[in-house]
Amino acid sequence: MSSNIADIRKDYKLQSLSEKDALPDPFAQFEKWWKEALDSHIDEVNAMTLATASADGMPDARIVLLKGFDTQGFTFFTNYSSAKGNELLENPRASLVFFWKELERQVRISGLVVMVSAAESDAYFNSRPEGSRIGAWASPQSEFIENREWLEENERKMREQFPDGLIERPSHWGGYRVRPTRVEFWQGRPNRLHDRILYSLEKTGRWKIGRLAP
Repeated sequence: MSSNIADIRKDYKLQSLSEKDALPDPFAQFEKWWKEALDSHIDEVNAMTLATASADGMPDARIVLLKGFDTQGFTFFTNYSSAKGNELLENPRASLVFFWKELERQVRISGLVVMVSAAESDAYFNSRPEGSRIGAWASPQSEFIENREWLEENERKMREQFPDGLIERPSHWGGYRVRPTRVEFWQGRPNRLHDRILYSLEKTGRWKIGRLAP
């Protein structure tokens, strides 16, 4: 390992997180941190790592964008036929990770994944810019294509099919909701003695709150 890489480090010292300060459920705690992240003007605050795995356990991860959250879970949208869509079909479990370095905070979410309703997918799809809606039709996400020119030509053909701008949602595109069973809030602290507060969903439907060693 390069010594230059090994020497990269930062001491975290902005804030703290204790059990007594943690709100009763992870959704309320996430909303509190979410508002603070918004107020901090973090660039692409809704960017999150989505980790999935195939039926044989091979992991995969990529950055996607959070498009909504409530007490039912955390929602994102994609092509159902993409690599992540196929993995979620085989293994409907996933993890999400937010890292807000400006606040020295991380949130890790793990749980089961379900598709959102067609009405919810339609509503979000119709709110997207025209170019993004065309792109959902033009790109066979995760499939091999000949070259960039092929993609641009396919986009041109799709625009010709929707000359009036009335672009319906393709059946292969829509939303997923991650319903968490575990949510961890990580606050950076000095000397790598970070605060880690874990919410675990019990069989009773109640959330258990505990501290993890850093």
